Amino acid sequence: MGFWDVIWLMFSAVLFAAYLMVLFLVLRDIFSDSPRPGWVKAVWILAVLLFPLLGCLVYMLFYGQQMTLRQPARQEGAGARDDNAEYVRRAAHVNPAEQIAAAKRLLDEGTITAEEFQVLKARALG
Repeated sequence: MGFWDVIWLMFSAVLFAAYLMVLFLVLRDIFSDSPRPGWVKAVWILAVLLFPLLGCLVYMLFYGQQMTLRQPARQEGAGARDDNAEYVRRAAHVNPAEQIAAAKRLLDEGTITAEEFQVLKARALG
């Protein structure tokens, strides 16, 4: 295997990874766009699956701007961060008293300041 074969292989691998990223972004956007009717989603899914590169490019030409606008809404929408924090709190099975005690230990050791302790205490209480 020669030098240019290795370069071509690396270039092809990068292009394939980029294609997969675009494909999954398009598929996620198709499924997450709630106002779009189901039959339109089905047509786009078929287009993307039957003609992958062309389907993705056409979809991005038609809905690229809307994809950009929907992205932040998906990330921040409906208190996703609060829901995530609550889930982590429930999944960790750590009660607020344990969190405050751990923060107090850090304060006593001098690892955190009194202000940081107050922030951790407020966060643990809700």
